[in-house]
Amino acid sequence: MSQLQRPQTSTSSRLSTLPSQKPRQLSHLHAQLAQLTANVSDLENLLRMTAVQAESMRGLGGYASGM
Repeated sequence: MSQLQRPQTSTSSRLSTLPSQKPRQLSHLHAQLAQLTANVSDLENLLRMTAVQAESMRGLGGYASGM
């Protein structure tokens, strides 16, 4: 197949565009969005904790070098 040719889409690949599939797709998308939101929240908490730990390590380094 040359680069200029596009593969034919079958009708089975278009089933997801049927109106009866929209509520299921929206429900799935909503669930994925909820999971993404939870993951972003977890990431923010981990970044905050990492920043606190980095500052503590910096303080320990200063304390150790002063000894």
